[in-house]
Amino acid sequence: MTQQHQDERSRIRAATDRLLAGQPTHSNGSLTVAALAIEADVHRMALMKRHADLKEEFYARVRAETHQTPEVERRLRKEVVRLKEALAASRAAEAAARQRAEQIALAAAVLLLQSPATTAPARDGNVIAFRQQPQ
Repeated sequence: MTQQHQDERSRIRAATDRLLAGQPTHSNGSLTVAALAIEADVHRMALMKRHADLKEEFYARVRAETHQTPEVERRLRKEVVRLKEALAASRAAEAAARQRAEQIALAAAVLLLQSPATTAPARDGNVIAFRQQPQ
């Protein structure tokens, strides 16, 4: 590892300690990766990519030391619940649409069977003659 890499890691660990102690110096003090990156003066994507192990360590310490779920995880859990509800509603709408389509198809079949025009002979392939109106 390079010296810069080691320096970033030590700054991230120190920032983690400050955030968990409730003594932020550069960030708003929220227990998020974005705040951790600001507090450590490290680019957020560097923290997410090069130091993913420290990010996971941060979240583990947030869970263990504060006995709370990280904000990111809470948001994702809410999103999962919302998406599951949307999926259930979509499936219900699809089932209702299928049932309605079946009803329409059955009604169309009944109407075709009751119509005397269907018994008239076809002319010129697919052309059906109009019924004669009684006079």
